[in-house]
Amino acid sequence: MSTPAAPDRFDKVRDAMLAFRDAREWKQFHDPKNLAEGLAIEAGELLEAFLWKTTEECRRVQDDPRAVAKIREELADCFLFCVLMADACDIDLISAAHDKIEMNAQKYPVDLAKGRRDKYDAL
Repeated sequence: MSTPAAPDRFDKVRDAMLAFRDAREWKQFHDPKNLAEGLAIEAGELLEAFLWKTTEECRRVQDDPRAVAKIREELADCFLFCVLMADACDIDLISAAHDKIEMNAQKYPVDLAKGRRDKYDAL
């Protein structure tokens, strides 16, 4: 079985999330401020999965099925809040992501940034 193309997969997830929201009549609560707060909370819960771990332990997190399950769940929550925020602000999330990659490519040219962790203004 072939995997649907990425845009088709995104559209299906977005449509499912919006249908979930709409069936519960939650759109009335989904203003940009509340969605941004929800996203920040979920990002904090994602970060919690790494609390008190060393950098090396974090690099091996995939070896712990419980940690992977937690990270997977929190990443999904973050992603779904992004989908809801994009809908609330009428932003094409895929287009915005492509635009941001291009902006980052301009700020971090390979010849200056390769192998470096410096911010663009320090390259």
